[in-house]
Amino acid sequence: MSDPIVTFDEAAMRGELKELVRRTAEDTLNALPEEEAGDLIKADRYERTVEREAYRAGHYERGLTTTSGQITLKMPKLKGMRFATAIIERYKRRETSVEEAMIEMYLAGVSTRRIEDVSEILWGASVSAATVSNLNGKAFEAVEEWRSRPLIRSYPYVFVDGIYLKRAWGGAFENVAVMVAIGVNDDGYREVIGATEGLAESSECWREFLSWPKGRGLSGVRMLAGDKAAAMTGAIAEVLPDAAYQRCAVHFYRNVPSKVPKPKRGQAAAMLKAIHSQESLEASMEKAAGVAEKLEGMKLQAAAKCVRDGVAETLTHTRFPMRHWRRIRTNNAIERLNREIRRRTRVVGTFPDGRSALMLVAARLKYVADSEWGSRRYLDVSLLDE
Repeated sequence: MSDPIVTFDEAAMRGELKELVRRTAEDTLNALPEEEAGDLIKADRYERTVEREAYRAGHYERGLTTTSGQITLKMPKLKGMRFATAIIERYKRRETSVEEAMIEMYLAGVSTRRIEDVSEILWGASVSAATVSNLNGKAFEAVEEWRSRPLIRSYPYVFVDGIYLKRAWGGAFENVAVMVAIGVNDDGYREVIGATEGLAESSECWREFLSWPKGRGLSGVRMLAGDKAAAMTGAIAEVLPDAAYQRCAVHFYRNVPSKVPKPKRGQAAAMLKAIHSQESLEASMEKAAGVAEKLEGMKLQAAAKCVRDGVAETLTHTRFPMRHWRRIRTNNAIERLNREIRRRTRVVGTFPDGRSALMLVAARLKYVADSEWGSRRYLDVSLLDE
């Protein structure tokens, strides 16, 4: 006869273990204030001594949400002396790790309503939307300090872009542009060096945006990459006159095929990519001239004119080390950030004002910058010295 099969209820066991941990945490946290109270009174319970400075007067209860669940604290009350424990902050209702977890969830893209649900599941106590907002206020103070920090490094390469979000303004809904800049510092790591609000990507907005990081110490810029915008290129020449301008090659690839019939766009895209696969500026310009002639032979004069007029701006990267070309000829370095911003702001929809849009974008940028994105070396900048 076979041995009996032993089974157990895993869910029930997990529940019992969780409850055991919660009770242990509750007993420990209640024992510590009692020890503190005894040290202050300088006498045991019911003991009469000349050193006694106060008397016990019962307890009052406080709730505390921890990662082990909701526990009840029995805080001693003293007669003749005010008691404030050094172990748990006065009026604190949640363990610090719980607060940090809620802030992290919000910055990671979790909606306020879901944070309430998750807190109920994980810690046995729900938090209100007002509580989440207060915690976010603390987080945004740190974000603003990070956004306005001094720039003490040099940044040979800078990438800029603007992203449009919806906001309420004067009872109507309008677009607000949040302009973002990242820089590759002198050690080859990427940093977010600017994020600010602008009503539109106008010349004045770009001038103010580029002047802001410069006022915080931005220096050593050799090349600035971005999309083709007359307002931006004029601002670059004014604020960073020593920096070369690189038009994003990917955006160039998109502009030219828009002037080509759909059946021929694949061929035109392959021709354009061949321009940027050459080994030197001279070879690329020669290839571009050949591409323009071929487009004219295909009776695509508008596309040919676009190539002749714009290709030189996309080849600025050839002045720099060849091993950098693939990463500095496009704005791909900033595209990951744009995707993260859109993913987070899509949850919100329309912002109540431009300030809230900027702070959420800046919070998301800080979150990504503190992750693996900012800890991987992007370029070997020492090649610039050779």
